[in-house]
Amino acid sequence: MSYEKVKQAKKTIIGTKQAVKAMKKRFVKEVYIALDVEENIIELARLTAQENNVFIHYVESKVDLGKACGLRVSASVVAITV
Repeated sequence: MSYEKVKQAKKTIIGTKQAVKAMKKRFVKEVYIALDVEENIIELARLTAQENNVFIHYVESKVDLGKACGLRVSASVVAITV
């Protein structure tokens, strides 16, 4: 899985709660979800993305997803806004 699109995105929303809020407001065109996170943490983001027809990309590592966003910490969910 490539993290390049996340690195090149002009506006991202990092974190499950913030991404879910943005998806409900229809601000998100695609979302990246790390597969090495407990299911209960990312379940709401996955369901909200499906309900709002947001394209879901699954990536292997939350650490690498965080790095792609320029963070020193991991990121479970990252949304790219419209």
